[in-house]
Amino acid sequence: MKIPIYQIDAFTNNLFGGNPAAVCQLETWLPNDAMLAIAAENNLAETAFFVPSTNDPNADFEITWFTPAYEIDLCGHATLATAHVIWQYLGYSKDEIRLRSRQSGDLVVRKSGQYMELDFPSRPPQPVDTPPDFEAALGVKPVKVLKAREYVVVLENETAVRQAKPNYTLFADLDTIGVVITAQGDDSAVDFVSRCFDKLEEIGEDPVTGSAHCYLIPYWANILQKDQFLAHQISQRGGELHCKLLGDRVRIAGQAVTYLVGEIHL
Repeated sequence: MKIPIYQIDAFTNNLFGGNPAAVCQLETWLPNDAMLAIAAENNLAETAFFVPSTNDPNADFEITWFTPAYEIDLCGHATLATAHVIWQYLGYSKDEIRLRSRQSGDLVVRKSGQYMELDFPSRPPQPVDTPPDFEAALGVKPVKVLKAREYVVVLENETAVRQAKPNYTLFADLDTIGVVITAQGDDSAVDFVSRCFDKLEEIGEDPVTGSAHCYLIPYWANILQKDQFLAHQISQRGGELHCKLLGDRVRIAGQAVTYLVGEIHL
């Protein structure tokens, strides 16, 4: 069995920037253990799998995502990468791709000029008590701690975000999959910056995390009293996200470039 596979750098227009995702084009779903094994073999933050939607008039494709360790409920950069593949390699001519996800409902990706725009659910984080050892786990002092799918930790400034050095041993007992740290940008053109860490050391820091902006956009919309943002994820590879809050949805726009096209022999 041969499966087309693509490796795409998402949230960048420069090769070797942004966040690399693998995208596997399937005709029908594989067993979960097979998809997890492929994701582990790829050893990227996420591998997206998609199939044509054959009997759902409200969806063009179905999609799911796996890290090397588990299936995840929502992934922004791998969805952007999947849309790039569908438009670039499948001859798809519409300006909107409707995706039915396993765990996060209906998602849409639209062409918007030179960008692709994700339409995702807004997930406002809620204030919580600071977990024990959080300051030691990050190497910087939190200003505020909130929680959504991950912990959202607000820091004093961009320098604190850059200087954070996670101690994954102290993350091990977290009741979330990881931690997002954020602050206002030093550059007046950048509204906020962030970094994202999975609690599993073997996965580590995620270069650019679209799904984290489902929490960051509503948080910063409330703080900054605006609904459109330029966000930078300041990992080593770095990425740029153009964001907008629309009620209970968020729009996250970015670009993508192809690194690799190949086949899996399963």
